[in-house]
Amino acid sequence: MIKFTRNIKRTLSINLFNGLLTLAILLIIGLGFIFTLNWLIFSANWKVVTLNLPLYAFGSFPVDQRWRPALWIISLLSLSVITLIGPNRKWLRKSLPLAWIATLPLGIYLLSGGLGLPMVMSRHWGGLSLTILLTECSLLFALPLGIFLALGRQSELPLVKTLSSIYIDSMRAVPLIAVLFFGQLLIPLFLPIGVEIDRVWRAIFAFTLFVSAYIAEDIRGGLQAIPNTQIEAAATLGLNQFQITHFILIPQALRIALPALTNQAIGLFQNTSLMAILGLIELLGIGRSLLANPEFIGRYIEVYIWLASVYWLFCTFMAVLARHLEKRLAIQKTNI
Repeated sequence: MIKFTRNIKRTLSINLFNGLLTLAILLIIGLGFIFTLNWLIFSANWKVVTLNLPLYAFGSFPVDQRWRPALWIISLLSLSVITLIGPNRKWLRKSLPLAWIATLPLGIYLLSGGLGLPMVMSRHWGGLSLTILLTECSLLFALPLGIFLALGRQSELPLVKTLSSIYIDSMRAVPLIAVLFFGQLLIPLFLPIGVEIDRVWRAIFAFTLFVSAYIAEDIRGGLQAIPNTQIEAAATLGLNQFQITHFILIPQALRIALPALTNQAIGLFQNTSLMAILGLIELLGIGRSLLANPEFIGRYIEVYIWLASVYWLFCTFMAVLARHLEKRLAIQKTNI
């Protein structure tokens, strides 16, 4: 009886301590939320954001031509919404991948000009539109390269397997900032006299080389998850190696690796902010340049909270879009 009473007292004391600790934590969180909300509404000066929204979106793009990057961003968002809704028409579902690929030349055409549009030099590209362009171009170029590297590392040819492994391991052992410095500063030194590659394309080239190595490892993990019995069954049915790879291995590997590929896409979108160090005025670069304006000196917190919110919004949207694709692919797999 005495032991039972002691256990009850010990339990009550522990529960009382946990309850007080919980209340204290909730009180601290509540006070922090109240102070933060009060600062956001009453103390912060958001003129550094509201007066410069066009700069955040388009950089120094000519004012009378800003409809061009705006049209491209709207088309991307519209296509994303269509993908999330999930069109009922079979032909429309099949055309979505081609529509996504078509947004790349559309964006390059609208930003650079030509064929009826005034030319705009890349030094005027900036803000969110440049961030999206760097992300989309790098992903679309890195994905097929990553697939070839993953297949090369799985190849039975010793030379192909060795070269693919060396490339992947080398890229994964080098910091991204070093690759970007190589793309921006060293590539021009190796080019012939009179030949020059635009710095935007040098950045895309560097991002592509770096991200493709990580994509290759993600896809290789997907390839290894496919049972060998499927390959044996396909060979029994008379499919050659190209058909097995095209119709069986790659679609399943991409489906399995989709969560990891989503992480790569989100990480790439965030890592484009490193270009602010190397002279490209993308989204973070716009914020840094505005902080150098005497009118907005000292507004660091407002600028970085705004930039963090924009990055969070786009990264969350990418994650939601990827989860939707995962569910659709899972349903298709079940129906098959």
